[in-house]
Amino acid sequence: MIEEQPPEAPPPEPERYPFWGYLDLLFFAGLVIPSMLIGWAVVKAGMFLFHIHASLRVAELLSEQFLGYGILFGGLLAMFRMQYERPFWRSLGWTSASLPFLWNVICGLGAAFVVAVMSYLIHTPNVSTPLTDMMQDRASVMLLATFGVTLGPLCEELAFRGFLQPLLVRSLGAVPGILAATIPFGLLHFQEYGNSWRHAVLIALAGASFGWMRQATGSTRAATIMHASYNALFFFVLFAQRRELPHMW
Repeated sequence: MIEEQPPEAPPPEPERYPFWGYLDLLFFAGLVIPSMLIGWAVVKAGMFLFHIHASLRVAELLSEQFLGYGILFGGLLAMFRMQYERPFWRSLGWTSASLPFLWNVICGLGAAFVVAVMSYLIHTPNVSTPLTDMMQDRASVMLLATFGVTLGPLCEELAFRGFLQPLLVRSLGAVPGILAATIPFGLLHFQEYGNSWRHAVLIALAGASFGWMRQATGSTRAATIMHASYNALFFFVLFAQRRELPHMW
């Protein structure tokens, strides 16, 4: 008598990615304003208690934003750990990419060039913005440049390409998901650039290129390097222009 073999167990279903959902997105979005308000309040309180008078307004604003980002992503980390028992960095795609570092940089510089050409074609106005108003001395520009090629790209890419985009791509598909993620990214910079819709469109276009990098490589780190290189070129151009106009320093 032939003994029947027990049926093989079906292979486990692949893990869904991203594992978070739209309620988690609402939770994260709801943390943004409270986190920034707490960052502002803590810095103001610290300056008052310790009688600190910031000689540079930029230093104060960046300290508030730095602390606000820390609280915001601390909340996201807590959600990943407590609700899903998942790591923070790897969950957001902070992994090495198959694309070499130098090519990440080249892609960032190329995106900056394309955006500059588009800016010329759509006649983007050279308006005074809250950002340019803070760039009135060398120290302020240096601080903004340092933030603009380090913490700024890191936090924006973790939020938009690490957290938001995978959720939209899962729901809408690759191209619609990438484009949908650029809308809030562009709107985030709308007021920063003097409520100029042209600037917001250009920022969204840059965001789409970072989103393509994230989707193509599966790495938020690669998108961050590209974003940092993009910003670095614009700050380099700004420095070159200021050197030609010494009275602006």
